[in-house]
Amino acid sequence: MTESAVRSETDGRGVTRITLNRPDKSNAFNDAVMRELTDAINAASQDNDCRVVILQGEGKHFSAGADLNYMKGAAELSHEANVADAMALAGLMQALDQLPKPTIARVQGAAFGGALGLICACDVAVAADNARFCLSEARLGLAPAAISPYVVRALGPRQARRYFLTTEEIPAAKAVELGLVHEVTALEELDGIVDALVDRLLKNGPVALNACKALVARTQEDGPNQGLIRYTAELIADLRTGPEGQEGLNAFLEKRKPGWIQE
Repeated sequence: MTESAVRSETDGRGVTRITLNRPDKSNAFNDAVMRELTDAINAASQDNDCRVVILQGEGKHFSAGADLNYMKGAAELSHEANVADAMALAGLMQALDQLPKPTIARVQGAAFGGALGLICACDVAVAADNARFCLSEARLGLAPAAISPYVVRALGPRQARRYFLTTEEIPAAKAVELGLVHEVTALEELDGIVDALVDRLLKNGPVALNACKALVARTQEDGPNQGLIRYTAELIADLRTGPEGQEGLNAFLEKRKPGWIQE
C-alpha cells in the first residue's frame, strides 16, 4: 500500500497537523502532493473541530520545491496542460492563504521554490536555525509565478526583485530580517516555540481569529477608504454583539476563562 504524500491529523484540542510526507524526496512537490495538500487544507477549513493548523515537513527538510521528475513531465505537457497545472498550484496557495483558521508554518532545512509560497501563505512562520530559503526558479529559466502574490506580500517588491532575480540562498537569520519568517530558533527548540504559539491561539475566540484574518486581507485589498471604514465598524459591532464576543467580554468582567478554553 502506497503511503500518502500528505498526512493530516487533528488532536483533541482541535490542532490539525498537515505534514508533507515524502522525506526520501525532501518533501518535493508533485501533482499528488499538490492534490493531497489542497484536499487536506479544504478539509481543515470545513472541520468545525479544527482550531489551528500547523504545516510541516517530515524528516530533515520542509520541502525542496518541485520534484525533478514532475518538472520533466511538465516540460513535455502542452501549453494548456501547463496552464491547468499552474492553476492547481495557485489554487493550493489560495486555499492555504484563505483558510479561515490560524496557520503556522514549522520550517526546518530546505524551503525552496513553491515551498516558500506555502510559508508566506501561512499566518505565522517559525524556522529552525538550519533552515534555508531560495527562489530558484530563474535558474531553470522559469519564474516563481504562482507563489509570487504571497512571497511579494511578505518580502515587499524591492527585496522580491533581488531574490527573484539572483536566486541566492537565504539563511534563516536573514529570512527573519526580510519578513519571510517571524522567528528563528534552535532546531531542538522549534516544537516548543510552535506549541507556545498554539497555546496562545487557542486562548482566543475562534470567530474572532477568523475575523482578524479577513480584516487583514480586507485592509490589504482596499486600503483605507470609506468602504473599509464602514466594514471595520460593522465587523466590531458584529463581534461585540455576537455570542462569542459576549462570552469573551463577560468572562473578562467575571474574571474567568471563556468557554472556548479547554481545561
